[in-house]
Amino acid sequence: MIWAEGEGTGRRTVLLLHGLGATAAVWAGMRDALSARTDLCWIAVDLGGHGRSPWQPDYSVGSLAAQLAPCVRESGELYVVGHSLGAYVGLALASGWFGARVRGVLGIGPKISWSDAELQGARELAARPLRRYATAEEAWTRYRRVAGLGADIAPHPQFLAAGVMPEEGGWRLAQDPRTFAVAGAPFGSLAASAAARVVLARGAHDPMVRLPELQQHAGRACEIAGVGHNAHVEAPGAVLALLDALMADG
Repeated sequence: MIWAEGEGTGRRTVLLLHGLGATAAVWAGMRDALSARTDLCWIAVDLGGHGRSPWQPDYSVGSLAAQLAPCVRESGELYVVGHSLGAYVGLALASGWFGARVRGVLGIGPKISWSDAELQGARELAARPLRRYATAEEAWTRYRRVAGLGADIAPHPQFLAAGVMPEEGGWRLAQDPRTFAVAGAPFGSLAASAAARVVLARGAHDPMVRLPELQQHAGRACEIAGVGHNAHVEAPGAVLALLDALMADG
């Protein structure tokens, strides 16, 4: 059973899905804004193998979507906001294959093109044994690097919750290293399978994906000015505006 939290009683539900290596805590800014709305409720999860959710025998975009589907099957008007890996999982969920009815998907910064070297690097990370750290400071430093949450964009601990776990004799990242095996999933196939409206966006300074790549897979693709890969952390208001526009389309 994956870990989830949420608030609200509105007829529309917003499902927030973090990227590879992160946790639901990255949505702190978005959660605050959504909690102030009476027309929405929100759910944020730690994807399988991340944060407070249990590790699994293996990982794929489909298996991650299947795990979280029970959390939202009874939701009315469901919209997904997914960052990076979360965008992949949101598109899979929107296919209808897992019993969830998704009205719209807002994907932020999904990496679409993977070189052979990048895929090999991901496979090597997935095969590495779990690393333990002697101090919490070392573990948090590593977590910030893996999740892309430098102190310049995520200075407050609220964005880092559950990224590191204490254990006997030291500390470790909460993420299962084997989750890196999801890298390189076929984004085009997932986007084509989505039976929902899809909007894709990138931070204008995001090195992981270019705007023309997003435009190939969605009728609407745009850039968020002044931010990088973690646009939802740096500019939650801009992401919320994109979500509102998506919901306004019906």
